[in-house]
Amino acid sequence: MTDTSPTPPAPGTEHVLLDVADRVATVTLNRPEKLNAVTPEMSRALIRAIEWCDTTDDVRAVVVTGAGERAFSVGSDIGELDRYATPWDFRNRVDYCDAVRAARTPTIAAIGGYALGGGLETALSCDIRIASDTASFGAPEITLGWIGGGGMAAFLSRAAGPSNAALMLLTGERVDAARALDWHLVSEVVPRAALLGRARALAAVIASRAPVAAETAKINLRAAGNLPEDQALAYERDLQTVCFATEDAAEGRRAFAEKRTPVFRKR
Repeated sequence: MTDTSPTPPAPGTEHVLLDVADRVATVTLNRPEKLNAVTPEMSRALIRAIEWCDTTDDVRAVVVTGAGERAFSVGSDIGELDRYATPWDFRNRVDYCDAVRAARTPTIAAIGGYALGGGLETALSCDIRIASDTASFGAPEITLGWIGGGGMAAFLSRAAGPSNAALMLLTGERVDAARALDWHLVSEVVPRAALLGRARALAAVIASRAPVAAETAKINLRAAGNLPEDQALAYERDLQTVCFATEDAAEGRRAFAEKRTPVFRKR
Protein backbone atom coordinates (compact mmCIF):
# COMPACT_ATOMS: atom_id res chain seq x y z
CA MET A 1 0.00 0.00 0.00
CA THR A 2 1.32 3.44 -0.95
CA ASP A 3 1.36 5.86 1.95
CA THR A 4 -0.50 9.08 1.13
CA SER A 5 -0.68 10.43 4.66
CA PRO A 6 -0.01 14.15 5.13
CA THR A 7 2.72 15.43 7.39
CA PRO A 8 1.16 15.62 10.86
CA PRO A 9 1.40 18.81 12.91
CA ALA A 10 4.41 19.22 15.19
CA PRO A 11 3.34 18.53 18.80
CA GLY A 12 5.30 21.57 19.96
CA THR A 13 8.31 19.96 21.60
CA GLU A 14 11.14 17.72 20.46
CA HIS A 15 10.31 15.47 23.40
CA VAL A 16 7.08 14.18 21.81
CA LEU A 17 7.21 12.87 18.25
CA LEU A 18 4.28 12.18 15.95
CA ASP A 19 4.45 10.41 12.62
CA VAL A 20 1.85 8.75 10.41
CA ALA A 21 2.16 5.97 7.87
CA ASP A 22 -0.74 4.17 6.21
CA ARG A 23 -3.26 5.49 8.74
CA VAL A 24 -1.24 4.36 11.74
CA ALA A 25 0.11 7.13 13.97
CA THR A 26 3.09 6.56 16.21
CA VAL A 27 3.36 8.88 19.21
CA THR A 28 6.78 8.65 20.84
CA LEU A 29 7.82 10.02 24.21
CA ASN A 30 11.27 11.20 23.22
CA ARG A 31 13.32 11.96 26.31
CA PRO A 32 15.38 8.78 26.65
CA GLU A 33 18.13 10.39 28.71
CA LYS A 34 15.49 10.93 31.42
CA LEU A 35 13.77 7.58 30.84
CA ASN A 36 10.99 9.45 29.03
CA ALA A 37 9.84 11.19 32.20
CA VAL A 38 6.97 13.51 31.28
CA THR A 39 7.22 17.25 31.87
CA PRO A 40 4.18 19.57 31.78
CA GLU A 41 5.28 20.68 28.31
CA MET A 42 5.37 17.05 27.16
CA SER A 43 1.97 16.43 28.71
CA ARG A 44 0.44 19.26 26.68
CA ALA A 45 2.19 18.03 23.52
CA LEU A 46 0.98 14.47 24.05
CA ILE A 47 -2.57 15.73 24.49
CA ARG A 48 -2.33 17.75 21.26
CA ALA A 49 -1.02 14.73 19.37
CA ILE A 50 -3.77 12.43 20.60
CA GLU A 51 -6.48 15.01 19.91
CA TRP A 52 -5.18 15.51 16.36
CA CYS A 53 -5.31 11.76 15.75
CA ASP A 54 -8.98 11.82 16.72
CA THR A 55 -9.82 14.60 14.26
CA THR A 56 -8.35 13.22 11.04
CA ASP A 57 -9.38 10.29 8.87
CA ASP A 58 -5.68 9.89 8.06
CA VAL A 59 -5.31 8.09 11.42
CA ARG A 60 -7.30 4.99 12.34
CA ALA A 61 -5.01 3.49 15.00
CA VAL A 62 -2.35 4.92 17.33
CA VAL A 63 0.80 3.34 18.75
CA VAL A 64 2.16 5.00 21.90
CA THR A 65 5.77 4.19 22.73
CA GLY A 66 8.95 5.51 24.31
CA ALA A 67 12.31 6.33 22.73
CA GLY A 68 15.47 4.47 23.64
CA GLU A 69 16.08 0.98 24.97
CA ARG A 70 15.60 1.57 28.69
CA ALA A 71 12.08 2.88 29.19
CA PHE A 72 8.57 3.28 27.88
CA SER A 73 8.13 6.00 30.51
CA VAL A 74 8.75 6.44 34.21
CA GLY A 75 5.82 8.84 34.48
CA SER A 76 5.85 12.47 35.51
CA ASP A 77 9.23 14.14 36.00
CA ILE A 78 9.47 14.35 39.79
CA GLY A 79 11.73 17.36 39.53
CA GLU A 80 8.89 19.29 37.89
CA LEU A 81 6.26 18.58 40.54
CA ASP A 82 7.37 21.35 42.89
CA ARG A 83 6.57 23.89 40.15
CA TYR A 84 2.88 23.67 41.08
CA ALA A 85 2.13 26.63 43.33
CA THR A 86 -0.47 24.84 45.47
CA PRO A 87 -1.86 21.32 45.94
CA TRP A 88 -5.02 22.56 44.20
CA ASP A 89 -2.99 23.51 41.13
CA PHE A 90 -1.48 20.03 41.20
CA ARG A 91 -4.95 18.50 41.51
CA ASN A 92 -6.19 20.40 38.45
CA ARG A 93 -3.14 19.83 36.26
CA VAL A 94 -3.57 18.74 32.65
CA ASP A 95 -3.22 14.96 32.76
CA TYR A 96 -1.79 13.08 29.80
CA CYS A 97 -3.32 9.77 30.93
CA ASP A 98 -6.79 11.31 30.70
CA ALA A 99 -6.12 12.27 27.08
CA VAL A 100 -4.95 8.79 26.10
CA ARG A 101 -7.92 7.22 27.84
CA ALA A 102 -10.36 9.64 26.14
CA ALA A 103 -9.07 8.92 22.63
CA ARG A 104 -11.76 7.70 20.26
CA THR A 105 -9.13 6.13 18.02
CA PRO A 106 -7.91 2.66 19.09
CA THR A 107 -4.58 2.85 20.93
CA ILE A 108 -1.77 0.34 21.42
CA ALA A 109 1.01 0.75 23.97
CA ALA A 110 4.38 -0.62 22.80
CA ILE A 111 6.20 -1.02 26.10
CA GLY A 112 9.96 -1.45 26.09
CA GLY A 113 11.85 -1.20 29.38
CA TYR A 114 10.42 0.58 32.41
CA ALA A 115 6.71 1.41 32.66
CA LEU A 116 6.57 3.01 36.08
CA GLY A 117 4.13 5.36 37.82
CA GLY A 118 2.48 7.56 35.23
CA GLY A 119 4.19 5.48 32.55
CA LEU A 120 2.28 2.43 33.72
CA GLU A 121 -0.89 4.54 33.91
CA THR A 122 -0.31 5.67 30.32
CA ALA A 123 0.05 2.07 29.20
CA LEU A 124 -3.06 1.06 31.15
CA SER A 125 -4.94 3.90 29.44
CA CYS A 126 -4.31 2.31 26.04
CA ASP A 127 -6.69 -0.29 24.65
CA ILE A 128 -4.03 -2.93 23.97
CA ARG A 129 -0.61 -3.41 25.55
CA ILE A 130 2.32 -5.18 23.90
CA ALA A 131 5.53 -5.52 25.94
CA SER A 132 9.10 -6.39 25.17
CA ASP A 133 10.82 -9.14 27.11
CA THR A 134 12.88 -6.41 28.77
CA ALA A 135 9.85 -4.52 30.11
CA SER A 136 9.09 -4.08 33.79
CA PHE A 137 6.09 -2.54 35.50
CA GLY A 138 5.68 -0.76 38.80
CA ALA A 139 3.73 1.72 40.90
CA PRO A 140 6.58 3.22 42.96
CA GLU A 141 4.73 6.29 44.23
CA ILE A 142 4.31 4.80 47.70
CA THR A 143 8.10 4.75 48.11
CA LEU A 144 8.05 8.54 47.71
CA GLY A 145 5.11 9.23 49.99
CA TRP A 146 2.10 9.43 47.70
CA ILE A 147 -0.04 7.32 45.35
CA GLY A 148 -0.75 7.40 41.64
CA GLY A 149 -3.50 9.70 40.40
CA GLY A 150 -3.91 8.86 36.71
CA GLY A 151 -6.20 5.88 37.13
CA MET A 152 -3.62 3.57 38.70
CA ALA A 153 -5.82 1.72 41.22
CA ALA A 154 -8.90 1.48 39.00
CA PHE A 155 -7.19 0.25 35.85
CA LEU A 156 -4.47 -1.83 37.49
CA SER A 157 -7.01 -3.75 39.57
CA ARG A 158 -9.18 -4.38 36.52
CA ALA A 159 -6.24 -5.64 34.49
CA ALA A 160 -4.28 -7.61 37.10
CA GLY A 161 -6.92 -8.30 39.76
CA PRO A 162 -7.32 -6.68 43.19
CA SER A 163 -4.71 -8.78 45.02
CA ASN A 164 -2.00 -8.32 42.39
CA ALA A 165 -2.79 -4.61 42.18
CA ALA A 166 -2.53 -4.34 45.97
CA LEU A 167 0.83 -6.10 45.90
CA MET A 168 2.17 -3.53 43.44
CA LEU A 169 0.52 -0.48 45.01
CA LEU A 170 1.46 -1.28 48.61
CA THR A 171 5.05 -2.41 48.02
CA GLY A 172 6.08 -0.27 45.07
CA GLU A 173 7.98 -3.28 43.74
CA ARG A 174 8.28 -4.03 40.03
CA VAL A 175 7.07 -7.04 38.08
CA ASP A 176 8.78 -8.33 34.96
CA ALA A 177 7.26 -8.92 31.54
CA ALA A 178 6.59 -12.62 32.13
CA ARG A 179 4.60 -11.93 35.28
CA ALA A 180 2.81 -9.01 33.60
CA LEU A 181 1.67 -11.40 30.88
CA ASP A 182 0.57 -13.97 33.46
CA TRP A 183 -1.40 -11.25 35.28
CA HIS A 184 -3.01 -9.99 32.03
CA LEU A 185 -1.37 -6.60 32.32
CA VAL A 186 -0.25 -7.08 28.71
CA SER A 187 -1.56 -9.10 25.77
CA GLU A 188 1.77 -10.21 24.31
CA VAL A 189 5.48 -10.26 25.12
CA VAL A 190 7.89 -10.11 22.18
CA PRO A 191 11.67 -9.69 21.77
CA ARG A 192 12.77 -6.08 22.19
CA ALA A 193 13.84 -5.75 18.57
CA ALA A 194 10.41 -6.88 17.37
CA LEU A 195 8.34 -4.66 19.66
CA LEU A 196 7.56 -1.62 17.52
CA GLY A 197 7.10 -3.71 14.39
CA ARG A 198 4.61 -5.97 16.12
CA ALA A 199 2.67 -3.03 17.57
CA ARG A 200 2.52 -1.29 14.19
CA ALA A 201 1.47 -4.50 12.44
CA LEU A 202 -1.38 -4.94 14.91
CA ALA A 203 -2.32 -1.28 14.48
CA ALA A 204 -2.37 -1.76 10.71
CA VAL A 205 -4.89 -4.59 11.09
CA ILE A 206 -7.10 -2.37 13.25
CA ALA A 207 -6.70 0.52 10.79
CA SER A 208 -8.00 -1.73 8.00
CA ARG A 209 -11.27 -2.34 9.84
CA ALA A 210 -14.35 -0.14 9.73
CA PRO A 211 -13.35 2.93 11.79
CA VAL A 212 -16.83 3.77 13.10
CA ALA A 213 -17.17 0.18 14.29
CA ALA A 214 -13.72 0.31 15.91
CA GLU A 215 -14.54 3.51 17.77
CA THR A 216 -17.91 2.10 18.79
CA ALA A 217 -16.24 -1.09 20.05
CA LYS A 218 -14.12 1.07 22.36
CA ILE A 219 -17.24 2.76 23.73
CA ASN A 220 -18.88 -0.62 24.17
CA LEU A 221 -15.91 -2.03 26.10
CA ARG A 222 -15.94 0.96 28.45
CA ALA A 223 -19.67 0.55 29.03
CA ALA A 224 -19.33 -3.20 29.62
CA GLY A 225 -16.93 -2.53 32.47
CA ASN A 226 -19.06 0.14 34.12
CA LEU A 227 -22.75 -0.67 33.60
CA PRO A 228 -24.88 -3.38 35.20
CA GLU A 229 -25.18 -6.40 32.91
CA ASP A 230 -28.72 -5.75 31.66
CA GLN A 231 -27.91 -2.12 30.86
CA ALA A 232 -24.63 -3.10 29.17
CA LEU A 233 -26.45 -5.60 26.95
CA ALA A 234 -29.12 -3.07 25.98
CA TYR A 235 -26.47 -0.43 25.27
CA GLU A 236 -24.52 -2.87 23.11
CA ARG A 237 -27.62 -3.61 21.06
CA ASP A 238 -28.16 0.13 20.54
CA LEU A 239 -24.54 0.59 19.47
CA GLN A 240 -24.82 -2.34 17.09
CA THR A 241 -27.87 -0.72 15.50
CA VAL A 242 -25.97 2.54 15.00
CA CYS A 243 -23.08 0.69 13.34
CA PHE A 244 -25.41 -1.41 11.18
CA ALA A 245 -26.94 1.77 9.76
CA THR A 246 -23.60 3.21 8.54
CA GLU A 247 -22.41 3.28 4.94
CA ASP A 248 -19.39 1.25 6.01
CA ALA A 249 -21.62 -1.58 7.24
CA ALA A 250 -23.44 -1.61 3.92
CA GLU A 251 -20.07 -1.68 2.16
CA GLY A 252 -19.00 -4.58 4.34
CA ARG A 253 -22.08 -6.57 3.35
CA ARG A 254 -21.57 -5.78 -0.34
CA ALA A 255 -17.90 -6.75 -0.18
CA PHE A 256 -18.79 -10.02 1.52
CA ALA A 257 -21.33 -10.85 -1.21
CA GLU A 258 -18.88 -9.86 -3.95
CA LYS A 259 -15.95 -11.72 -2.33
CA ARG A 260 -13.68 -8.65 -2.22
CA THR A 261 -11.92 -6.52 0.37
CA PRO A 262 -14.22 -3.76 1.67
CA VAL A 263 -13.26 -0.09 1.35
CA PHE A 264 -14.29 1.67 4.55
CA ARG A 265 -14.76 5.45 4.46
CA LYS A 266 -15.70 6.25 8.09
CA ARG A 267 -19.30 6.99 7.14
